[in-house]
Parts: sequence; C-alpha cells; structure tokens
Amino acid sequence: MHVLLVEDDALVASGIRAGLETFDLVVDEVATMAEARRVMASMQSDVVILDRGLPDGDGLSLVEEWRAAGVQAPVLILTARDAVRDRVDGLSGGADDYLVKPFDLDELVARLYALLRRAAGRASGVLYHGELSLDPAARRVCVGGEPVALSRRELVLLEAFLYAPRSVLSAGQLKDSLYGLNDDVESNALNVHIHHLRRKLGAGVIETVRGLGYRLGRADAVALPDAGRKGPSP
Repeated sequence: MHVLLVEDDALVASGIRAGLETFDLVVDEVATMAEARRVMASMQSDVVILDRGLPDGDGLSLVEEWRAAGVQAPVLILTARDAVRDRVDGLSGGADDYLVKPFDLDELVARLYALLRRAAGRASGVLYHGELSLDPAARRVCVGGEPVALSRRELVLLEAFLYAPRSVLSAGQLKDSLYGLNDDVESNALNVHIHHLRRKLGAGVIETVRGLGYRLGRADAVALPDAGRKGPSP
C-alpha cells in the first residue's frame, strides 16, 4: 500500500512514517497542501492520511478540492480536533474516515486497510486467489495452506495485484505501489520482483500484457515450487 502522509509537525510525521513502514507500507511524507497537490498529480497513492491544520490552510478544503476534481483516493483525516462537529464536517466534506490524535498505530493501520478494502469492494480482510491467500495485517502469504516467504517488495507487489485482480496495471502504477518519490529505483527492479513472484508462486501467477503492463493470472496458475520454501530473496 502506498500512503501519502500530509502532516506539518515533523516529529509527528516522522513517528507515523516509521510506524507505518514497520507494517511494510510505502510512505511519502509532505507538510503542506501545495506539496500534497504536487504528489497526487505525479503519482498514484492508495490512501491519504491528512492533517487539517496545515500551514497553507485547512486540509479539509483539499479533500473537497480533490473530490470536485474526481480524485477518488480514500482519505483519512488525522487531527487533534475532536469535537463532534469537526468529525461530521470532515466526513461530510469528502473524507472517508476520521481519527483523533493521540491514536494507536495498530488502529491506524487497521483503518487504512479497511479503507483500501472498501475501495476495492472487498468484504474480507484476507485476500484470496484460488489456493493463494494473503493476510495484509499479518503480512502472511500461503498457497494451499503452506506459508510462502516473500520479501517486503514482493509482498507489496502481490498485494497490489490482489486488490485489483481484473485490472491491467501499468509499470508506473506498480512502481508507485512499491516505491516512494525519494527512493532510488533501478531500471529493472520491477522486472526482478515479478520474476521472483513467478518463481515462488508459479510462472502464470502474473501475466504480461504486451504494451500495457501486467495483470494477475488465472487462479489455477498458482503453484508452490520448491523455491517458494527457501525464504525471501536477498
């Protein structure tokens, strides 16, 4: 999951980012509405965590602006404003959830996954594809009940496909899921991660759509080669 964090308190933002990264989430952190606009225009974020009290205005006005422009990314308002009126205004203004500071990190992550699940039209927290299952909260992947060890990037990539099982995802979309704006990405990095997923979960688990990108393969293409039991790639 790629998270855009909009928080002007550097200490709070650093703590949230570090906490989310322990759950293998990819986080881009900005401090103003102007920076948030720039990021949303240049890459695709799965979910936005947005403070209301920002240096260049009320974050809620940014939500309203995005919604008017057709931006559908789920937004969680994270703020110290705890009055009922503030919560109602936030949700009425286009935000999808509202969490008051101080908060518990586990609850924040659970809410983010709930937003992503609802956006994908899924009821269950565990993602299934035939014999393949992925529990995002536990960071656990199994095939036929057998655990498969994936690296952090491989797991995030598989999650992106499972949340959009019928979609062709471009290389750019997949890179947005895997990397933040400031990450140093080698040109063949995406191909390497896809190769590792195919080796561990079956050659047909990810299909190449020539000229467009990649999509999740048929459910019966999932397999568990011996390589899948050897642990994460280096």
